[in-house]
Amino acid sequence: MDRLADLADTGGDLHELSELLDEGSMRAGLLLTRRAVAKGDLRELQRICDAGYDEAGSELDRLLRARADADRA
Repeated sequence: MDRLADLADTGGDLHELSELLDEGSMRAGLLLTRRAVAKGDLRELQRICDAGYDEAGSELDRLLRARADADRA
């Protein structure tokens, strides 16, 4: 599954990555999380977390804290 996730990521196939995550591929979760963080896509991070990749939840929390800190500044 890791190899399939890497191939899907290289080809930019987000649908395939999402399917692999749904099938339990943590590598797909990692790759999707990196893409979502780069875009600042909070909803996608929540979806990835809900699909079982907990690190996406940590990244979501970090981005939310950063936005809250920026709003207070």
